[in-house]
Amino acid sequence: MHYRQAPVWQNAMLLAEAACRLAATLPSQERYTVRPQIIRAAVSVASNIAEGWARESVREKSHFLAVAQGSLAELTTQLILCRRLGWGDPESFERIAALESDTGRMLTALRRHFRR
Repeated sequence: MHYRQAPVWQNAMLLAEAACRLAATLPSQERYTVRPQIIRAAVSVASNIAEGWARESVREKSHFLAVAQGSLAELTTQLILCRRLGWGDPESFERIAALESDTGRMLTALRRHFRR
């Protein structure tokens, strides 16, 4: 299966799209701080899933999936901060939270699969 067919990558792409759209709505003073961090972390999740998928060894696959999971935790933390500060649309946060949760579950399951 190609990585683009993998549900975990597809979900991570939906998450990246939603996070990038939310980042675009943040206050202008966050143009050089939180906004680019959110975008980088969101893109990193899907990118590392794709890179891990393309690797030959289980060890390399596991490494990139772990990096993707770390980027997901980073993204979650940044979005929690934005929500606490009252930045962004509450409905967007709900959608993103669901995508984060689903992506995290899928990554955890995939990492467990490769540890066997």
